[in-house]
Amino acid sequence: LPFLFQFAAGAIAGVSEILCMYPLDVAKTRLMLQVGTGADQYKSIVDVFGRIIKEEGASRLYRGILPPIMVEAPKRAIKFASNDTYGPMYMRLFNQKQLTQSLAIMTGVTAGITEALIVATPELVKIRLQAKENAGRYAGTMDCVRKIYAEEGLKAFANGLEATIWRHALWNGGYFGSIFGIKKLMPKAETKRGELAVNFAAGAIGGTVGTTLNTPPDVVKTRIQNYNSAKGPPPYTTFLAGARTIAREEGVRALYKGYVPKVLRLGPGGGILLVVYDHVTTYMRDHFL
Repeated sequence: LPFLFQFAAGAIAGVSEILCMYPLDVAKTRLMLQVGTGADQYKSIVDVFGRIIKEEGASRLYRGILPPIMVEAPKRAIKFASNDTYGPMYMRLFNQKQLTQSLAIMTGVTAGITEALIVATPELVKIRLQAKENAGRYAGTMDCVRKIYAEEGLKAFANGLEATIWRHALWNGGYFGSIFGIKKLMPKAETKRGELAVNFAAGAIGGTVGTTLNTPPDVVKTRIQNYNSAKGPPPYTTFLAGARTIAREEGVRALYKGYVPKVLRLGPGGGILLVVYDHVTTYMRDHFL
């Protein structure tokens, strides 16, 4: 498919996934930002949903959705279009006639790095809007952007970029690498329904693998991006430094805070992405080319 068609298909797949799964992203952020213990701490994903609805209103489950919706089209489009572009590039570079497992992982990692450069700033705005301590601070997306700029300066919008690159490189490498391996192992589908099932299973498993790999950099990224740099120097600014600090002060398990809502979103979400992308690209080939 031409790049424009890949871009459009990725955008449709991405927006479909985020509309279905966004409340889980809010729950993930709330859990990742928790430090220490106390009566006001969230106990579980059910507790997060229940308390948000009770204390802040059900609409808060979609708080901060505008930045990811705005960037979701280019983000997911770049994920799939880059993956489809880098694959043939690596095949030519390494003189391979077919994509291999290692090339599929390399392709996914490179696509993830490309994607991270686009999403880092909207991610920062989304995190500020989702954080519990910021519930009454920002009136909306543009108010959040104005206040970050006024209080912290333009450089603040790049906070967490390095950790975002780690997050997306690991997720995409795990996701596309797993999909390649799983599809090789599964019997070839003979019907459209069978193909749908294979794609959903491969995407869901790939999403789970990617999530397991990238949760530690996601925790670090979330905390870096939620820190108001007007308060002074942050405790850490990179993934490895942040991971060491969190592991030392809170234990290694703290690097997997928010894992349950994250995997519940990105496991099935990975399946939704792949299924929608495949259906849309098939429709485009049949009707536009």
